[in-house]
Amino acid sequence: MAQVFGDFTEDFSDRSEFLVLGFSPSSLPIQLRWKTNGLSADFLGDYVRNFFPGDTSADLTKQTEVRHAVSFIANELLENAMKYSDESAGLAVNLEVHLFKDRLIFLSKNSLHQESIPNFQSFLQEITTGDVGEMYFNQVEKSAANDDESERSGLGYLTMLMDYDAVLGWKFEQAQVNNHVTMVTTMVQLPL
Repeated sequence: MAQVFGDFTEDFSDRSEFLVLGFSPSSLPIQLRWKTNGLSADFLGDYVRNFFPGDTSADLTKQTEVRHAVSFIANELLENAMKYSDESAGLAVNLEVHLFKDRLIFLSKNSLHQESIPNFQSFLQEITTGDVGEMYFNQVEKSAANDDESERSGLGYLTMLMDYDAVLGWKFEQAQVNNHVTMVTTMVQLPL
């Protein structure tokens, strides 16, 4: 049975374009993955930018804003999916971007370590019901004061909400190929 947090939709009937990329989380050590994650995110930014006209200076500004937003969101989703993927499951990480008239929808899908699910879902409950501005401020302060990676957890999601007015959702479900593996799909809806 699927479990959903936040705003998650599966209606893609009015999309005009989409692109799906697949990655193997175990093909490179995570430290070497960061560079390829950035390149992949920049590719998606350049890909989506081409769907916006560039005739006027306002159009060019919009292109630049969209490219930057797509690159940032795609990079955050890909890094989280790679970092928290259960490599022992042997399942690919997918990253998708779907273009609609009024928004872009990003989807990242990856397996999860079973022991990390309760803490992650607790954080999602907090981010979907709490004061996002306060959470963002607190995470920025923690990040500045402490270099511990766990203290920065969730800052990318909070930045998407605060800086890009994104709408986030998550869906947890058992993998189709192995019902002992839990998959999470993260959805980011970016208004245009």
